[in-house]
Amino acid sequence: MRIIPDSELIINDDGSVFHLHIKPEQLSEKIIMMGDPDRVTLTASFFDSIECDIQSREFHTITATYKGKRITALSHGIGPDNIDIVLTELDALANVDFGTREVRKDFKQLTMVRVGTSGGLQPFCPVGSYVVAKKSIGFDGVLNYYEGRNAVTLNDFEEAFKKHANWNPLHCSPYVVKADEELVARIGYDMIKGVTISAIGFYGPQGRYVRMPLANPDLNSRIETFEFKGDRITNYEMESAPLAGLGRLMGHKAMTVCTIIANRLAGDSNANYKGSIEGLIKTVLERI
Repeated sequence: MRIIPDSELIINDDGSVFHLHIKPEQLSEKIIMMGDPDRVTLTASFFDSIECDIQSREFHTITATYKGKRITALSHGIGPDNIDIVLTELDALANVDFGTREVRKDFKQLTMVRVGTSGGLQPFCPVGSYVVAKKSIGFDGVLNYYEGRNAVTLNDFEEAFKKHANWNPLHCSPYVVKADEELVARIGYDMIKGVTISAIGFYGPQGRYVRMPLANPDLNSRIETFEFKGDRITNYEMESAPLAGLGRLMGHKAMTVCTIIANRLAGDSNANYKGSIEGLIKTVLERI
């Protein structure tokens, strides 16, 4: 049995995991995730009773009860690199004995639903709609660092996309992964289901031109016209692909659903989207 070195999994003096600062007993098997720490506070306003409330950097965690269900609300911050941190530490909290530093014999599966905001890329994804990432394309490269990557990805989809997009070899090699099918059906049965891109940044990596010109200015137009076996790319965000991919590699159930706050084709946006995200959080709490 492997003893996980201190340098590979850092445990704080109080017995909590390094970045999240929560202890194994403070984590529920049902987790609703979001980027913004303030959305955890918003989510907690719907809870019946709060068990713990922990803040560390951009990571805000509240474990509580909602209509008889024990749920952890957790903020992961922005970007795929944060998802690598959060999922690794959540899996360790569930499946590593912090005393012996060994993997537990009995695997504990987590259910993780990310609630986010996103920019729509198709006319059928208007501002205010909810889009489930049934499949995700990772522009971030996170999954490429782990063994078994090809066992959980849709490699024919990847090759077709790279060819259609005239993929720049200087970019990270994209990967395509499905969200957990049962979770998609349970959470998003009445929502738009599509293919979500997880970009590695918000501006240039999503085709936004502010002052610095883009290396591939036609990438978004190629993305918008791509179709593979009936699937169209519906929206851009930054976390769904590493969440789904790492979740699959670890054996957990994971998915992302976003409220559309901008439509890149129409050029419109809604910066005052609190009501839309609040409604989505309530829906996920009911269905998780």
